[in-house]
Amino acid sequence: MVAGRKVERENEIELVRQLRAGNPAAFDRFVEHFRSKIFQYSWMMCGHREDAEEVAQETLLKVFENFEQLREPERVRSWVFRIAKNACLMKRRRGIFEPAQELSLDELMPLAQRNGQMVKIEIADWSGLPDREVLRTELRDVLQRAMAELPEIYRSVILLRDVEELSTEETAQVLEVSTDVVKTRLHRARLAVRQSIDLYLRNIAETRGGRNGTQVRQLH
Repeated sequence: MVAGRKVERENEIELVRQLRAGNPAAFDRFVEHFRSKIFQYSWMMCGHREDAEEVAQETLLKVFENFEQLREPERVRSWVFRIAKNACLMKRRRGIFEPAQELSLDELMPLAQRNGQMVKIEIADWSGLPDREVLRTELRDVLQRAMAELPEIYRSVILLRDVEELSTEETAQVLEVSTDVVKTRLHRARLAVRQSIDLYLRNIAETRGGRNGTQVRQLH
């Protein structure tokens, strides 16, 4: 965990301790800190802004209704996201944002075959492309779309592990699965997202005339 994330975690733990001590200012800081995180997670899981806002409100309400159940302040982030996950599931059961069709991961990851044999995935190196700052912004959008297109079981893992940077063990607790399941799903999710980004980079290289400056490396 990078230093900034470590400080953020320590601040979260301190907020819990201040809330338990009855510090009224800690309430607003807690809501401000976690609301955006819950909203981002819920939006990616729900697919609709209005539903995500409602899930965020419901999650924070349940957090404070059940705050005494948080035995270990060090687990506050995973505890909050477990409540958010359950709130999303409740909305899904009510059919608020039930998808018309749930794609499998294999449908999002077409097989790469050459001469009848599987080949390693190629990843484009975009460092030689023009307008790199613009590309960074565009890549963030591509990344979000790629994650949004993942089946829910993979999307939830990559959001918790790579966006919120929960540990494998914390993610397993939130999703109520084993750590091996988390690792497998995360690997496949990252592979699918990486493939989407690679396709985008290749298209950019062709349309912006950066083909000659773009190198392709083999993924080992």
